Amino acid sequence: MSSIKQNIEQVISQITSATEKCGRTADSVQLLAVSKTKPIAAIDDAIAAGQYAFGENYVQEGIEKVQHFTTHAQADKLSWHFIGPIQSNKTRQIAEHFDWVHSVDRAKIARRLSEQRPADMPPLNILLQVNTSGEASKSGIAFDDLSALADEIAAMPNLVLRGLMSIPQKADDYDNQYASFSALADAQNALRDKHPQLDTLSMGMSGDMEAAIAAGSTIVRIGTAIFGARNYK
Repeated sequence: MSSIKQNIEQVISQITSATEKCGRTADSVQLLAVSKTKPIAAIDDAIAAGQYAFGENYVQEGIEKVQHFTTHAQADKLSWHFIGPIQSNKTRQIAEHFDWVHSVDRAKIARRLSEQRPADMPPLNILLQVNTSGEASKSGIAFDDLSALADEIAAMPNLVLRGLMSIPQKADDYDNQYASFSALADAQNALRDKHPQLDTLSMGMSGDMEAAIAAGSTIVRIGTAIFGARNYK
């Protein structure tokens, strides 16, 4: 049975291989370990292996982990990313505890995050979630509405707009994966005329990481390949 350390090393090797194929450096892609539903001990093992960025989908569970690790020896290196759907009544908790939010798709949510971000914390890093496939069941803003939302959020005082995120429609073949990710990268490039600070594309998981990196991903979100199958009980 492989250990979390071995799993992280294997994923990093895959990232390195994917970046080499498209002429990028390995350090241009950050590994975000998706630790939702996983116990404190598993995150401890990941930290011991040198993994410092973690993604959480559920507010209360994520906050409990953030608070637990505030006294950890590596606490100053840890980065906590909220990557799940956002309810209006949860924005204060997210604003008070996380470093990044990947799943903003409404001005109302962004405004609340800005207003509720504590004054003694640095601005909250924001990614806009885009519905690249147009599926009604998926969260995210449409491409046509992206520019207006980016303009609104960029003007909010306690947020820093960093880039885009997507969870594309599942595709097993590389070409379709790449086309979806390229569309997101193209959208970000178009936004850079007005928002040159955009530097982050959160896209790609275990099954489509190579295509995402080839299209320009800077953060890949990997969970099961690091921590094993999730228990949703």
